[in-house]
Amino acid sequence: MHWTDRRRRFRAMLKGDRCYHPASVFDPLSARIAQDLGFEVGMFAGSTASLTVLGAPDLILITLSEFAGQAYRINRAFDLPLLVDADHGYGNALNVMRTVQELESAGVAALTIEDTVLPRPYGPGGRGLTSIEEGVGRMRAALAARQDPDLVIVGRTIAMGTTRTEDALARAKAYAAELSDRDYLATRRVRVALQGHQPIMAAAQAVHDTLKALRDGMRPRDLKGVPSAEFMAKATRDADYKGWTKEFLGG
Repeated sequence: MHWTDRRRRFRAMLKGDRCYHPASVFDPLSARIAQDLGFEVGMFAGSTASLTVLGAPDLILITLSEFAGQAYRINRAFDLPLLVDADHGYGNALNVMRTVQELESAGVAALTIEDTVLPRPYGPGGRGLTSIEEGVGRMRAALAARQDPDLVIVGRTIAMGTTRTEDALARAKAYAAELSDRDYLATRRVRVALQGHQPIMAAAQAVHDTLKALRDGMRPRDLKGVPSAEFMAKATRDADYKGWTKEFLGG
């Protein structure tokens, strides 16, 4: 498949004057729904990958191959640029190179590499920061591994997390009051503003509620919130498959 057009579209967003909220997607179906709703870009995070693939919290337990495989399945299903959270690049600078190669092959438009020491080391300290030198080395390695110059490599830092608790809370409250105003953000050169990963949480709740209702004796036809056949046909691209069946299988 050809991925360069998506990457160029994402670069055009970064060079433009608008701020975009990416759709948090986690599988092919959610990706298609996002596209049908008019989102311009998708976001696939490490936390949602861990939930989707492992049913586990965001503890960097997922492997690069698992993450890249799911990113590829998402990209095959829709036509939007996909931004992914590649965490720490799954290791040192050489691992970062492999990460870029695998995710570029999976069709992502952009990926983030952060300066966190991951997975969490032994001891009470929790997450720490790499040295600036190591962080720079990771970014240089990421750029060296890139084959398509239109693939966006994003440097990400959690250095702000080292500030005092009071200051961090004050910042969070101040930022929260403005993050919903995309026009405001756009004038301050913010081009992509994440909104969190509520869709996969909502999906988990919907599965729970549906299964519980069935377990408690509700009849399937009385369930609430079940999508229509028309909705599912659109999301699964049923018309395309019917057309291919008729053309290539004779009916």
